[in-house]
Amino acid sequence: MSGAAQRRDINFVRAVNLAMHDALEVDPDVFLIGEDIADEEDGGIWKATAGLSSKFGTARVRSTPIAEEGFVAAAIGAAQAGLRPVAEVMLMGFITLAMDAIHNTAAKWRYMTAGRGSVPITIRTLAGAGSGIGAQHCDQLEGWFAASPGLKVVQPSDPLEAYGLLTSSIFDDDPVIFVEQSALTGRPLRMPAPAPGTRIPLGKANVSRTGTDVSVIGYGAQIADALIVAEELAAEGVSVEVVDLRTIAPFDAETVLTSVAKTGRAVIVHEARTLFGPSAEIAAQIYRELFGQLEAPVERVGAPFTPVPASKPLENKYMVGPAEIKAAIQQTVG
Repeated sequence: MSGAAQRRDINFVRAVNLAMHDALEVDPDVFLIGEDIADEEDGGIWKATAGLSSKFGTARVRSTPIAEEGFVAAAIGAAQAGLRPVAEVMLMGFITLAMDAIHNTAAKWRYMTAGRGSVPITIRTLAGAGSGIGAQHCDQLEGWFAASPGLKVVQPSDPLEAYGLLTSSIFDDDPVIFVEQSALTGRPLRMPAPAPGTRIPLGKANVSRTGTDVSVIGYGAQIADALIVAEELAAEGVSVEVVDLRTIAPFDAETVLTSVAKTGRAVIVHEARTLFGPSAEIAAQIYRELFGQLEAPVERVGAPFTPVPASKPLENKYMVGPAEIKAAIQQTVG
């Protein structure tokens, strides 16, 4: 397939693949590392790296043993030495094996060296329920990493966002946790491919839809769900503004507060568990800054405080979708 044909339109996985391809092509310091990511292993179980080792070689697209604590630490060391590794942790539940290297080395290195050192690593990982593969494989742990000073945490909502945010992450001089939601990797949505090297700034939210009655704030797959609900409620006379955070850390408080100050109501949604989830901190900031301007309590939509069930009926109950978002909006608009 020609380069022009490959760039005609892209789904979510192809967007991730194309961002890494373009980064490898323009910067020899970029390399990929992770389990089964070379073409000998079919480009990973999600095919996100398919074709890359054949073009750039296995020295730059390096398959590793099943040892997250080993290859993530090696990638962090390479980043400290000046390279730009992109490490793939197959599933977010497995990232716990590499937490010491991520939290105690990558996140703290710039601070501990008084700004003289940097760790320009991007750690890609797949998260989220819906596949029936059980509690150890489906966690949404972005809140853990957002609470670790020094890390940037990114979660895109569609293919174009994935390309632009991953490109920015790879060329950022700080460590980035790049979360790819399983609900998005399986969606057939396709979009025209962006120009090579297109970047979306980290730390800047996007107002995906303007409205006047209530602000829905979220990230990842829940943005598409919120846009569906906003369209439905528009027919009922409710004007919904949708704010896509894009980056959980750093958090773009200015865009969120500006939106909620305008609408007077807020619904915060994510697939992660509600208790101690990112929505708690966002709600706290809204209450602190806008308490006197709120027309209703802030509503939070997220998963229950339980591991992800393997049973399909229970998993369906666990997951967040348009129905839960719509109910929360209707609650807050009264």
